[in-house]
Amino acid sequence: MLNITINKEKIVEYKEENDKKFLNDVLIEADIQSLGNGQYHILYKGRSFRAELLDSENKKKFKIKINGKIVAVELKDRYDLLLEKMGVSNSSTTKIQEVKAPMPGLVIDIKVKEGSIVKTGEPLIVLEAMKMENIIKSPCDGVVYQVLSKKGDIVEKNKLLIKFNA
Repeated sequence: MLNITINKEKIVEYKEENDKKFLNDVLIEADIQSLGNGQYHILYKGRSFRAELLDSENKKKFKIKINGKIVAVELKDRYDLLLEKMGVSNSSTTKIQEVKAPMPGLVIDIKVKEGSIVKTGEPLIVLEAMKMENIIKSPCDGVVYQVLSKKGDIVEKNKLLIKFNA
């Protein structure tokens, strides 16, 4: 059994019994086809949906785009619910949400755009400082929410360069 929170408000219960799947005790009869690269086609009650996995955190929190609308989904299994009931948090990680310039310099290249899915260590921005090119790399896996500089910008130390989806 899982509790699924959608956009931090709607909670549904998911369970499997005898190879059948249920949401709030209602049988789910859906055809789900993987299209690869985290994309899916879903046929449910005669309606067609296109879903894309944008981001996942600890296999418990996800950002999914369904027919163009971004949805935040959080899963809690029975152990998570028990810990929550006891007042204990099992979340020990904090999600990095922004990248700042580590030094003053000139932005000479931007390797990502809004909506780009990046992995830890992937190049984001090339910053020239003291006649050296410095590659600013992603500190985390995530989805680029906003790029706040452009090629040719002169930036100061600690200037916000990129925001990630929260």
